[in-house]
Amino acid sequence: MTVLLSTPAQATIETDRLTLRPLRASDAGLIDLHAGDARVANMTTSIPHPLPPGATAALLARARAEDRVEDVWALDGSRRGHAELLGLIGLTRLDRDQSEIGYWIAPAFWKTGYASEAVRALIAGNPHQNTHIFGSVFQDNPASARVLMQAGFDYLGDAEAFSVARNTLVPTWTYSRKLDP
Repeated sequence: MTVLLSTPAQATIETDRLTLRPLRASDAGLIDLHAGDARVANMTTSIPHPLPPGATAALLARARAEDRVEDVWALDGSRRGHAELLGLIGLTRLDRDQSEIGYWIAPAFWKTGYASEAVRALIAGNPHQNTHIFGSVFQDNPASARVLMQAGFDYLGDAEAFSVARNTLVPTWTYSRKLDP
C-alpha cells in the first residue's frame, strides 16, 4: 500500500484494487446515482431519501473545505478497469486522537470485498494518526458488521442512531479498533 499526500491534510491511499482518493467535482453524478438508491440511504444515518437537489454539492463542498472535520474518500476502481466511484468511506475526527469510520458501497458492488479492502486500507494508513477508530452499523446490516469485525474491530455494545432516510431511530451495534499512531 502506498500513501500519498493530496488535498490539504488528506492522503490518497492505494490498495491492490482501489485508490482511496479525495472527492472531486466530477464524482457528483455517480454520488447522486448511488446515494440516491434507497438501499444505500437506508443503511446510513445521514443520507436522505429521496436525495434532495443540492445534497451532493453540499457533500462535495464539506469534503473539500479546509476546516472540515471529516475526510471523505472515493473508492476509485479505475486503475483496474472498474468504475471511478464504487462507494465512499470517511473518517470523522473526534477528540483525543480518535475518529469514527463510515462507509457505503454502491449495490452493484456489494459482496465484492471493496468495503473490507477500504476499511483495512484506512486502518493501515491511519491518516488521522488515531489511537482508536469507532464505527457503528445498523443491526439490520450484518454485512457491514462483518466488515468491521474482520478488520479487527471489537464489539462495544448496542445503541440507537437516527436514520434520515428512515426518519426513525434504528438499533445499532458499536465497534472500536485500537491503533498504533
